[in-house]
Amino acid sequence: MTSLNRLLKAMLENKASDLHVTTGCSPSFRINGKIVKTKLNSLSPAEAQELCLSILTEKQKAQLENERQIDLSFGIKDLARFRANIFYQRGAVAGAFRHIPFDIPKVGNLGLPDVVQDLVHRPKGLILVTGATGSGKTTTLASLIDYLNDHENLHILTIEDPIEYIHSHRKSVINQRELGSDARNFKEALRASLREDPDVVLVGEMRDPETIETALTLAETGHLVFSTLHTSGAHQTINRIIQSFAPQQQEQIRVQLSMCLEAVISQVLLSRKDSAGRVVAAEVMVPNTAVRSLIRDNKLHQIPSAMLLNQQETGMVTLNQSLERLVRLNLVDLGDAVSASPEPSDLIKTLGAVAKKAS
Repeated sequence: MTSLNRLLKAMLENKASDLHVTTGCSPSFRINGKIVKTKLNSLSPAEAQELCLSILTEKQKAQLENERQIDLSFGIKDLARFRANIFYQRGAVAGAFRHIPFDIPKVGNLGLPDVVQDLVHRPKGLILVTGATGSGKTTTLASLIDYLNDHENLHILTIEDPIEYIHSHRKSVINQRELGSDARNFKEALRASLREDPDVVLVGEMRDPETIETALTLAETGHLVFSTLHTSGAHQTINRIIQSFAPQQQEQIRVQLSMCLEAVISQVLLSRKDSAGRVVAAEVMVPNTAVRSLIRDNKLHQIPSAMLLNQQETGMVTLNQSLERLVRLNLVDLGDAVSASPEPSDLIKTLGAVAKKAS
């Protein structure tokens, strides 16, 4: 049987983003968004367990046994860092491993709209990066923090589950706290951050009302706060935050969001037409006076229309506009763009001749 290190090395050689290890199946890679099985033999329950447990400490093994799943990150010298989730399925151990490069990509190389890089210079407020699992949210956040680290003298505090990209101290001082080893949960770590003198706080995920409420308080009190949500689109993201609270609290949350929200970046990854990896399509909503009024007045359905006004001044971009650009540049297939679109009929109508040619 092969070792986990060899599988992870092969994963990088094949430019895969993920490795899957499970019983009754050969180890499999995710390449350009698709699962590709290796030619190795299917794994027995004992073999899958041996591979997955090979990276765990005794304490982590006990946690896995108790909670039936565990998140962690680890590095292999001269290779890369990886994020792993080890879990039980049908009584057997399985694992999913994601590649995290040692080098943090520069934000200007991610293919995001230009306005994104400018957002990090905001003195305070809440910036959200949203999208489905595997859409590149963590990479975008790491790149934004890395950019700040190169250009600003700040204290940056991150709260992550687990820590993925490792930041070094350059212009800024950066402290990274990991749930489990450094903090018990997001809520407590975020509350404690108020006494830790941060200028910038990154919260890996806003999972519950208490975490959201504390993040909003931090953003209101002079801190720049970054976080993620598993939502698509600016108005859906805002609605998800508001609906997380009891009805009697929702008006207060709308008012807070209308004042402190600085941006929602919603992104999806699509396979490149030339099969040379994947490319990001991103919607960027930057609240102006009109959008803040819509949030406060609970007219969230009007936000997509408001985003289309005065775009040269605001820098806002809708997801359809981003998808349209990628199709016109011949970077992504029309069908893939339509599948990713929140308004596919509008995208087809806008592309017009491109859509006719494809059909």
